[in-house]
Amino acid sequence: MASFFRRTISSQLVRICGGSEEVFIPLLSAVPVSKRQSTPEFRLAVSALVQNGFLSPEEDLLDQTERLARQLKVNSVIEEVTTGRGVINFRVNKLLLAQKVLSELREDPQTFGLKSEILRTLPRGRTLVEYSSPNIAKKFHAGHLRSTIIGHFIANLKQALGNDVIRVNYLGDWGMQFGLLGVGFQRLGSTEKLKENALQHLFEVYVQVNREAEHDESVRSDAADFYRRLEQHDEQALLLWKQFREITVQEYKRIYQRLGVHFDHYSGESFHQSKTQEVLNDLRKLGLLKTTEKGTGVVDLSEQGDMSSYSTVMRSDGTSLYITRDVAAALDRKQIFGFDEMIYVTDKSQSVHFQQLFQILRVMGHHWAHRCVHVPFGLVKGMSTRRGDVVFLEDVIDEAQNRMMHNMNQSKTSKAVSDPEQTADQIGISALIIQDFKGPLMADYVFDWERVLQAQGDTGVFLQYTHARLCSLLRTHGDETLTHLDASHLQDQRSVSVLQHLLRYDEVLLQSALELQPRYLVSYLLMLCHLVSSAHRHLPVKGSATDVAQARLRLFSGTCSVLASGMKILGVCPVEKM
Repeated sequence: MASFFRRTISSQLVRICGGSEEVFIPLLSAVPVSKRQSTPEFRLAVSALVQNGFLSPEEDLLDQTERLARQLKVNSVIEEVTTGRGVINFRVNKLLLAQKVLSELREDPQTFGLKSEILRTLPRGRTLVEYSSPNIAKKFHAGHLRSTIIGHFIANLKQALGNDVIRVNYLGDWGMQFGLLGVGFQRLGSTEKLKENALQHLFEVYVQVNREAEHDESVRSDAADFYRRLEQHDEQALLLWKQFREITVQEYKRIYQRLGVHFDHYSGESFHQSKTQEVLNDLRKLGLLKTTEKGTGVVDLSEQGDMSSYSTVMRSDGTSLYITRDVAAALDRKQIFGFDEMIYVTDKSQSVHFQQLFQILRVMGHHWAHRCVHVPFGLVKGMSTRRGDVVFLEDVIDEAQNRMMHNMNQSKTSKAVSDPEQTADQIGISALIIQDFKGPLMADYVFDWERVLQAQGDTGVFLQYTHARLCSLLRTHGDETLTHLDASHLQDQRSVSVLQHLLRYDEVLLQSALELQPRYLVSYLLMLCHLVSSAHRHLPVKGSATDVAQARLRLFSGTCSVLASGMKILGVCPVEKM
């Protein structure tokens, strides 16, 4: 596929410049398709040859570009070599383009693009991804949706690229907020209400006790005492904590299943709190733990050693903090899993926390802290349901499903599906994911139900609709064998544009992996939908000569495979009927 063409061009560059093909291959990029004009397949920025020492930085770049282009030869693979401002463009044989792309897609549709040589530069190994991480005994808030779907995408992408991935849900199941909940339940809790709707009741208790704690010192004091008893493994406090934790995890698992999300490990702050004293002892031995006048324990993170930057790791009463437990968790995970990299997915308000966490690990002498990464994301504004502004994740999924059911019932083109509710659920979730992934993760965005669920435009519904349409076409012609391919029937501009776009799949996966951003893959798949929709409208299969129909079916079948592959990496379950 792309590798074949890159190698052919690279072999000529080796002849002219010296070096090896492996150096030139990543410098050749597939050119994005233009709707206005035909484009070459590959491009080489000549400045990259200067940076790699193959050309002189003293000479004029445009002169060197022209001279190099004249030395490149047209052959059975490369049809044309042209120059732009500091770039050399390569047009390749379109028959070969169709044959190579569609042959590879036919042989192994599941790994298309994933075995590309340009992806071999990525480090392989064991990746631990921590994501979702809601707080115990609170309803799974819609704000956790972003962490869940972003983390799921990163884990899927890393796995698709050949990494051994460990998916961890690190529950907020310890800390002072649990002291408040424990006291709140003792004061306001009801065993009956806990049986009826556990998370709703615990949420109401937590809100009420927080309100009381604002103006009642005794509530705050009791909460601190409850938390201290928890840290000392008081039997009654632990029993209540275990009950709430089990209820919460079971409820989360049900919602995750609906999202198509799974975890290898449900961890939590509680798993590591027993190791916090070891962390504090290590910090003392290393001379890193200082005690303030208030009695709190801090680690000096300033370069000058003047406490201009520090992190608090211990309360004055000796109890641990969130960051202390995070240090303990990181050390535990390194010992248990031996990860090569660890990725945390949380909102951007925690950026300073993770900077401090990684810095503490580094000053403790753990060099692998450099391979720990925080992937921050922005806020969602305006996400509410018809029932009001207090939004829980399941309410949002239900809303997406109900609105999608309504749209499907109103649409004249909807097909009869065996389970309309499940289909509406899957499309609704797709719409939420694609809306979330269209921009940079750090950006806040305003949520709009009407825009999210539109069938036209760049939405998850359009993505699913295009995939379902291709599946329908392939089902209709399912009894026709697709063994023969006469690529001469795929030389029209619409077919060529689809094939050229398919060439870029490996580059898009590379960019997604380097930046851990889903927007590149989303843009790529939506563009593929537009290109194949145009081809589908103007290149009929039904009524065409057998050879023509076969060639077009091969093109549509290959495109359908890439759409499904990309959607699965994003965490979107492709539907075959809608």
